[in-house]
Amino acid sequence: MHKPNFFVFTGGGGTGKTALIEHLRAAGELTLDENIRAVIREQIEAGGSAVPWIDPKACCDLTTARDIADFDRLAGETGRVFFDRGLMDMYGTNGVPPSPALVEAIRTRRYNRQVFVFPPWQDIYANDAERRQDWSQMEAVFAQILRTLPDLGYHPVIVPKGSVEDRAAFVLSRT
Repeated sequence: MHKPNFFVFTGGGGTGKTALIEHLRAAGELTLDENIRAVIREQIEAGGSAVPWIDPKACCDLTTARDIADFDRLAGETGRVFFDRGLMDMYGTNGVPPSPALVEAIRTRRYNRQVFVFPPWQDIYANDAERRQDWSQMEAVFAQILRTLPDLGYHPVIVPKGSVEDRAAFVLSRT
C-alpha cells in the first residue's frame, strides 16, 4: 500500500524531529510519536533487555511491530500524517540485519517518496536515559540514513537547521 500523504522525519537522535512533531501537532496536524523511544522507555521501566545497548534485535523487532501497527491503523487517513521515524529507520539499525518481517513491511507499506532527514546538530544534541549515542555515532547514523534511503526507494530531503517555526515552514511547503 502506497500512502503519499504519509511523511517521515528521520535522522539521528537529538536533531529536532520530536520538537517539530510537537509543533505540527499543536498546529492541528496529525502526527505520530517515535516508537523506538517508547520501546526503550518501557524496557527500562520493566527491567527488560530489548534496548539497543543490550539486545538490539529485540528492540528493532518490537519497534517494527509498532511501526507496522501505526501504518495499518492510519491507512484510511487521507490528510497529511507526519511520523517521527518510519519503518526504514529500523533497516540496518545498530548493525542488526533487517528481519524478513521488516523487509516485507518496507516493501508493502510505502510512505511518501520524500523523507525529511534531520542532520546532526551539536548545539541541540543531548544524551538522556533513552539516547546514549555519542556524537560520532550520531554522524554515522546520519551517513547510514543517507546511504540507505535511496536503496529503499526514498528521496532524502535535508531539513535545514533553524527555528522550529522555520523548519515547519520548510516541511509544510513540501507536503
